Amino acid sequence: MSQLSAIYRTPLGLLTDLYQLTMAYGYWKLGRAEQEAVFHLFFRKPPFKGGYAVAAGLSHVADLLSDFRFDSTDLDYLATLTGNDGKPLFEPGFIAYLGRLEFGCDVDAIPEGTVVFANEPLVRVRGPILQGQILETALLNLVNFQTLVATKAARICTAAGDDPVLEFGLRRAQGVDGSLAASRAAYLGGCVATSNVLAGKLYGVPVRGTHAHSWVMSFDEELDAFAGYAESMPNNCVFLVDTYDTLAGVRNAIDVGHRLRERGHKMVGVRLDSGDLAYLSIEARRLLDEAGFEDAAIIASNDLDEHIIQDLKLQGATIAVWGVGTKLATSFDQPALGGVYKLGAIRGRDGSWTHRVKLSEQPIKTTIPGMLQVRRFENAHGLVADMIYDEITGVDDARLIVDPKDPTRRKKIGSRATARDLLVPVTRGGRVVFKDEPLDMLRDRAKRELAKVHPGTRRFMNPHEYPVGLEPALHDLRNRIIDDARERVMALTEID
Repeated sequence: MSQLSAIYRTPLGLLTDLYQLTMAYGYWKLGRAEQEAVFHLFFRKPPFKGGYAVAAGLSHVADLLSDFRFDSTDLDYLATLTGNDGKPLFEPGFIAYLGRLEFGCDVDAIPEGTVVFANEPLVRVRGPILQGQILETALLNLVNFQTLVATKAARICTAAGDDPVLEFGLRRAQGVDGSLAASRAAYLGGCVATSNVLAGKLYGVPVRGTHAHSWVMSFDEELDAFAGYAESMPNNCVFLVDTYDTLAGVRNAIDVGHRLRERGHKMVGVRLDSGDLAYLSIEARRLLDEAGFEDAAIIASNDLDEHIIQDLKLQGATIAVWGVGTKLATSFDQPALGGVYKLGAIRGRDGSWTHRVKLSEQPIKTTIPGMLQVRRFENAHGLVADMIYDEITGVDDARLIVDPKDPTRRKKIGSRATARDLLVPVTRGGRVVFKDEPLDMLRDRAKRELAKVHPGTRRFMNPHEYPVGLEPALHDLRNRIIDDARERVMALTEID
């Protein structure tokens, strides 16, 4: 069973915005439904004011595409929709067309766990324009959020260094599906486990957890609460020590830890969930070491993120494990990646391609035309640069890139750097050819990829901008298209 169908009914043809279907209807009505087109999914700025992102969500995309269709209940619902005049929004013929629709697009994507940068296509869709249009919303939904959380997890794990990070965000996440996607993406991004048991079942993510404040509060004495938990579950003893007085709680945990040791068991550690975590962890470490519990871990939670973890480490906190919930699972400081999906080229009846560019008053929103691929260069020291090129026109200079924001900035890539293209086939002719990879493999890829990124690009504040540029012929083509479009606009708006 696929991961999506384990949670939702399938198919998910209606997981789209209405305007995708109204445009699809327009294509059908004008006889253009089967016209070939190319769309790209990308983001314009890395999240969290950072220098990179970690691609995630492709497994769910493949699940969606493996059974993309409209069932009879979908068609019945669409027949009930009306326009402003109260008449049916869609003709019966169009609804029947959707019922017969067989997905036939070629989809390529950058594998999950790959480090990616602004303006690079994460997903490319080539096929009938009607189908590519309908897919837009669902693809953005599946890729945007998981990429965002995987990136947040990578940043948090960077701050934690070699210390393990646990994802504790289920109770604060945006709904059931949001929590599951967050747990999966957080593990991919570097967390070692989750508190989310359903995510453990569905995705194989390790699960962790012991007890909450309510357990302690249900007893008259904290010492009795710890003793009772140790009696019930001696192989899972991390004691939450801040219900009343944190350091007194640590002493009670030590008392019960001695009892566990006498019975042949081990106190795993104590958890701090409030107060001055730097001071309290240092004092807790002292008490534990003096009592002979040098191997007991100090686990901390309490609205942590990469900035707080980094600051606590600078203060000398003796925290060994970090439990991060709200700010990870909800991507607290940036709730959306801002990924977009734009048309890059369209094919005429004669078989020739016409490149398309979206212009804007904001230069950052001007798109890159073509059927795009990303070529990554790296050497023994790590990642060197990425080239965006157009598969329609090909590559003129395989070792030169032009900054799309500033054409005077050009970078020549040395001959020792090796190259690989990042977008790989997901579907061909509508059939899924992508082999799903175990989540642990994706997590390992993310770790390896991040290690290749220069520390200046990984830093949290004012990161160095990793070189991503256009292949020179694509850069020149884009400029010509932009100039032609602006000349046409000027001719229409000329003032006497």
